Amino acid sequence: ERFYEHSGIDFFGTARAIAKLGKDGGASTITQQLAKNLFTKQRSSNVFERILQKAKEYVVATKLERQYTKQEIIAMYLNKYDFLNQAVGIRSAARIYFGKEPKELEIQESAMLVGMLKNSSYFNPLRREELVKQRRNVVLLQMTKNNYITESEKISLQQLN
Repeated sequence: ERFYEHSGIDFFGTARAIAKLGKDGGASTITQQLAKNLFTKQRSSNVFERILQKAKEYVVATKLERQYTKQEIIAMYLNKYDFLNQAVGIRSAARIYFGKEPKELEIQESAMLVGMLKNSSYFNPLRREELVKQRRNVVLLQMTKNNYITESEKISLQQLN
């Protein structure tokens, strides 16, 4: 939600994650997640190694933010993200889940794919259809909160399957 307001590190999200010991969502920004996807093969289970990985993600994220526009960062992230079911990147995800090109997606379809970004394994439309629909509705709520769609649009989109 604060993607356009930070420079790679969301200090509010980091403080929240520290205060709640990571139990209320992660603190990584999209830029940090991109840094992790580009340079970390596997998340370390060793606490000290994980802290070192996080520090490297912070450095790379700030460098990415200086080098690229927000649009370029989000495009790189969406093109690298694994949506599962052989769908790596937004284009293959749109094709596999909807049989469409990304520019042809309806709002509710795009919202479903954005909802999968939280955890594509957990919010897998082939395994947890109702859960995916609930997550899509959260994305539509956020879109309303941030004035991308109206309340009436949100209500009608949330009623779609």
